[in-house]
Amino acid sequence: MQQTPYVIGVAGGTGSGKTTLANNLLDAFTDEALILSHDYYYLPHDDMTLEERQKLNYDHPNAFETDLMIRDVQKLRSFEPIDRPQYSFVEHTRLTETVHVEPKPLVILEGILLFENQALLDLMDIKVYVDTDADIRLIRRLLRDVKERGRSLDSVINQYMNTVKPMHEQFVEPSKKNADIIIPEGGQNQVALQMLIDRLDAMLHRGPGVQ
Repeated sequence: MQQTPYVIGVAGGTGSGKTTLANNLLDAFTDEALILSHDYYYLPHDDMTLEERQKLNYDHPNAFETDLMIRDVQKLRSFEPIDRPQYSFVEHTRLTETVHVEPKPLVILEGILLFENQALLDLMDIKVYVDTDADIRLIRRLLRDVKERGRSLDSVINQYMNTVKPMHEQFVEPSKKNADIIIPEGGQNQVALQMLIDRLDAMLHRGPGVQ
């Protein structure tokens, strides 16, 4: 009998290092794991112009189609494949093409607001919050959005001050209380990363008796 896939959630503020941590876990369990990012599930807003979409608040829970993510995680836990959305951060909309994902023993969920939704929380076996100083997170976001997403420096700073920072304080930071483990500095914390890898390895390879 197949063991139910093990679901780990990795949350934290923008630029905290949660994506690096999630990718490090994926590297450690290459053939046994998959990543499902909350960012894939941003609502499309096809009816708006690019200029209108650029002004939306992307750090509020209502910016995501979380119900679809929940259904996809439920399918993966039942060993069913999914066709997950793709999202363009340049165009600020969902692409028409989906990505086919086969179930794996380890499902890594990643996103800033994963721990804000109780139905999503209920699907996770372990919840990890990546905690990083706000100034470091801002610098990382600036570098990422300018270099990788073609944004101007002014637009990134304006968005950070108007929506990212207030939404972090309203939704992301309070969700930390739902975490099982809090890791400072995310993927840069090699001690915490190795402890997490060892724990997941035990859960994946020693069967349901491991606690």
